[in-house]
Amino acid sequence: MRMGGRATAVCCTFFVVLLANGASAQQQKIGDPPEASNMRLVGTSDLQARSAYQPTIHHQGDKWIAYIGHHGGTDDIPDPVNPMTGKAEPNGTSIVDVTDPAHPKYLRHIPGQEGKYESGGAQMVRICDGKDLPKGDRNAVYMLRTFGSEAHEIWNVADPANPVLVTRIGGLKDTHKNFWECDSGIAYLVSGAPDWRTRRMTQIYDLSDPAQPKKIRDFGLPGQEPGATGAVPTELHGPISTGPKGNRVYFGYGTDKGGFLQIVDREKLLNGPKEPTPDNLKFPEIARMPLSAMNGAHTVFPMPDMPIAEFAHDRDGKSRDIVMIVDEAIQNECGEARQMVWFADVTTEARPMMISNYTVPRPPARSASAAAGSARIRRTRAWRRSITRSSPSSPSSTPASVRSTSAIPIIPGKSGTSFPPSQRRPTNAASPSTARTAARSRSRPTMSRPMSAATSTRSTAPTPACTFSN
Repeated sequence: MRMGGRATAVCCTFFVVLLANGASAQQQKIGDPPEASNMRLVGTSDLQARSAYQPTIHHQGDKWIAYIGHHGGTDDIPDPVNPMTGKAEPNGTSIVDVTDPAHPKYLRHIPGQEGKYESGGAQMVRICDGKDLPKGDRNAVYMLRTFGSEAHEIWNVADPANPVLVTRIGGLKDTHKNFWECDSGIAYLVSGAPDWRTRRMTQIYDLSDPAQPKKIRDFGLPGQEPGATGAVPTELHGPISTGPKGNRVYFGYGTDKGGFLQIVDREKLLNGPKEPTPDNLKFPEIARMPLSAMNGAHTVFPMPDMPIAEFAHDRDGKSRDIVMIVDEAIQNECGEARQMVWFADVTTEARPMMISNYTVPRPPARSASAAAGSARIRRTRAWRRSITRSSPSSPSSTPASVRSTSAIPIIPGKSGTSFPPSQRRPTNAASPSTARTAARSRSRPTMSRPMSAATSTRSTAPTPACTFSN
């Protein structure tokens, strides 16, 4: 299945890096030069001084285009000036040609909702080619984005320097981490419906013809629906679907506390009874696994049918269905419970169980985020670390990592994604001190390392200290 496009890589900040040898990073203080291990900076774009949240890198013809979602503005600069227009514009979506990663070319800024931080901007971006959508314009390239907290928008970005608005789904009180099946057109829009009791739930739309959105249903946990009473269950953060073939949708509820992993039958979700009653909301659910009250489920990424080398000669269970669950820390400087990466075995779907976790053995973790096939651990002072997922019961960090006090590097990836030679072997790298965003190609990891045990195992990495220098 194509998740957001055949050649799309989704991540959480934008930056261009290349694997290289380097010394291991030590604790830094603000103002220190960036440090890197097994990577080097390739190119940068300052994105008009707009904070980057979610980039999606998409192959269009002979070009690679980055679509970057932004938070709202800040107290100091609520509406940065767009040098291309000379006007102050609220943060929205940046469009950058990264075909030559050493010399990214800023093409266009599409303003988002007025507002600051989480209250404005246009944080989330998904891309589908019109030729992949059942009823799309074959010459179009569609960008689905949030518009602050009030709407979802679809733009035709076939000419990325001159995007055209196609449609808008508005009247909402919050939006967030959408998922779009390009092969079917089904979109799971994280929304805040005015009559629901929670800030975020799911509105499911048929966007196979982006110009004619068709709503299928509203969905959430029993107790969140209109007219319910009692305690309101934890709000949604985001879903990931395996599409018609996999017939599963994995929902992550909570961000940093009270989280749930919910496994849902896609066919029943789309074609079952639609009225949001407790029984109808339970109908498509296969299982719901609570996390600790101290942890959330920012991202729940399915990794089905993983062969386990250690179990290769076992009669049963040679392969396991794994879901990677990633928390997000909200407070800096250890101001809340430790947020980590967790691995759940969902082979027996009705009885999912946690088998391991991973925490970063460095100064205090800022947050964790995962998307498109690889885990990234976001660190205080802009640290990123890639996690080896070939052994889900004994996860470990890979050597590749980058840290910078002036940039937010990342290790992105989507299974099957490949970048052009110019991106894999760039030259004329820009100065790391001016970096603001980055992205790196990766290949799908293989099951080269066996699981160390069949039962729950925790990483033995040293516990990070909760102090650092300013």
